[in-house]
Amino acid sequence: MGVSEVENGINFAIFSQHATAVTLCLSLPKREKLDWQDGGMIELPLDPRVNKTGDIWHICIEDLPRSEVLYGYRVDGPRDWHQGHRFDSSIVLIDPYAKLVEGRRHFGDASAKLSKFLGTYEFESLPFDWGDNYKLPNIPEKDLVIYEMNVRAFTVDESSGLDPEIRGSYLAENNFSVFGITLKIPHLLELGINAVELLPVFEFDEMEFQRRRNPRDHMVNTWGYSTINFFSPMSRYAGGGGGPLKASWEFKEMVKALHGAGIEVILDVVYNHTNEADDANPYTTSFRGIDNKVYYMVDGNGQLLNYAGCGTPSALVNCFLFTSLKNFFTSCNVGTYNSLLAIPSTTQRNTLNCNHPVVMELILDSLRHWVVEYHVDGFRFDLASVLCRGTDGSPLNAPPLIRAIAKDAILSRCKIIAEPWDCRGLYLVGKFPNWDRWAEWNGKYRDDLRKFIKGDPGMKGILATRISGSSDLYRVNKRKPYHSINFIIAHDGFTLYDMVSYNYKHNEANGEGGNDGCNDNFSWNCGFEGETDDASIKALRSRQMKNFHLALMVSQGTPMMLMGDEYGHTRYGNNNSYGHDTAINNFQWGQNDVTWHEDNWDNYDSKFLAFTLHDNNGADIYLAFNAHDFFVKVSLPPPPPKRQWFRVVDTNLESPDDIVPEGAAGTGSTYNLSPYSSILLEAK
Repeated sequence: MGVSEVENGINFAIFSQHATAVTLCLSLPKREKLDWQDGGMIELPLDPRVNKTGDIWHICIEDLPRSEVLYGYRVDGPRDWHQGHRFDSSIVLIDPYAKLVEGRRHFGDASAKLSKFLGTYEFESLPFDWGDNYKLPNIPEKDLVIYEMNVRAFTVDESSGLDPEIRGSYLAENNFSVFGITLKIPHLLELGINAVELLPVFEFDEMEFQRRRNPRDHMVNTWGYSTINFFSPMSRYAGGGGGPLKASWEFKEMVKALHGAGIEVILDVVYNHTNEADDANPYTTSFRGIDNKVYYMVDGNGQLLNYAGCGTPSALVNCFLFTSLKNFFTSCNVGTYNSLLAIPSTTQRNTLNCNHPVVMELILDSLRHWVVEYHVDGFRFDLASVLCRGTDGSPLNAPPLIRAIAKDAILSRCKIIAEPWDCRGLYLVGKFPNWDRWAEWNGKYRDDLRKFIKGDPGMKGILATRISGSSDLYRVNKRKPYHSINFIIAHDGFTLYDMVSYNYKHNEANGEGGNDGCNDNFSWNCGFEGETDDASIKALRSRQMKNFHLALMVSQGTPMMLMGDEYGHTRYGNNNSYGHDTAINNFQWGQNDVTWHEDNWDNYDSKFLAFTLHDNNGADIYLAFNAHDFFVKVSLPPPPPKRQWFRVVDTNLESPDDIVPEGAAGTGSTYNLSPYSSILLEAK
């Protein structure tokens, strides 16, 4: 499937069971612009007598360039909507198996918001060099500490100190400069995390909200839960508008650098729906026009079924079903459940037909591709309960796709994590079909911890259960506590700071009249709604944030924290900030200031590093690492006013003097750091 290089040329292959005509469209290099937008494409109709085997349409072309070719397909077929078909041969479609996708080059470029997307390929480049000493981290599941983050938002803010050309890119995560490897990855290591869970990095159209007039046409999709293609890395995460091939190379460099630091890479993947929207406002780019009836769930009248509930004029139904009906759906009998499936949803969206054999193989091929080609370590499956539904939408006890992922040989080393609910009430926390392999986002852990720590009565017993591994959910068969992904905060919902600062969501900026986002947040503002100068309220909020984080980190299970919570990031009460490419979502490096005591970064032989982590309240921390085989006399920076340095850690000393939690006084203006040792000083 897709494009492959064979002995006598370049082969193109695409599936369509119901198509009556398929035309391959090509745009050849070199070009100053994407000339296919102006109709400048070579079109090759495929003869079904020669170029079709079963349901696969294919053609091999000789003497075609081995790179920089754009391609797509026009597909025609039955026009009967009531049979589930949506063919339209006027649209040039993306190959579902395209390994690279070309479109606009710069993220959020409003001047190119109507850009089209096509597949491309590359057979000329040498294989990526992973290095002779490269190895996978292979961290046991029981030892994972996950940091959920957005690639763009992590470094796009000016406070990151990066060159504007690489802010918000894969390159920014791993650039071999003062602002790359030596700043951003050490920040992750300082936190103590050993896995990053990246919000979607498959190709998506961040400008999709602006393609027509609507209440959300002021927003940019920064989260990426609207996939165009399941094989290609997001091309606008390439540095300097470098395009899809550069994005692919830089993504591998990022993975290589993170692995070199002992950090695994988990991808948040969206196989429950695509960007192609609904019948009212379709955005046809690929699957819909190739074979809608196969790729999407449709009812007996050929209408799209909706179990994903995303990208709609209002996500109110999404929240209502999730928060109000989840307990009912977990306890109702199958007959009652199936009768409720007939209730029409007021939201409109497509749902990928995941357990259709062709779609299932597409998903498996996609996952294998990211493991083999990009060396990723695992996947978190968005709205994974959708993947537990049959082709008619009914829940399956043993979903073929879920089983296949659990049993696949290539995926056997991967972490596989389910978000075990969907938007029509299939709430499977603790009950997700798992074959003793699948872990789950533990939504009950989140809710119960929030309730107890904000002071709700009657929660002590359930808190004990959650902290000790949620045995009521995971003590079955060979499941372990680490199959519970414990989290209090995730990308959707309040940040940690906002959870202790707001009783109510404040989503007016989203353009939906405040109707989007969940109303049930189990939050407490500590006595005042929003920002305040009251010192006692601010102190209480600080304690509550630390209470939450402490509980998370000592609980049995796998902890996950959200990017920005380490410094108290605020979205000012917006609990559904998917469409804001601003400081609302972007990591604020100025809130987590680091001073690097180094002016000799290019010295290859230097094995000494020292830096200060600054605290807004003056409780700075100084750290130094000496990997030389000789002593280094360190000149310490002045501590903040009215404070002095206390030695908390010196690994050269014998126990119990090596670690003194309360700190040992007497540190002067210099420190003689022993060979192969490190120190931590706290300003007190």
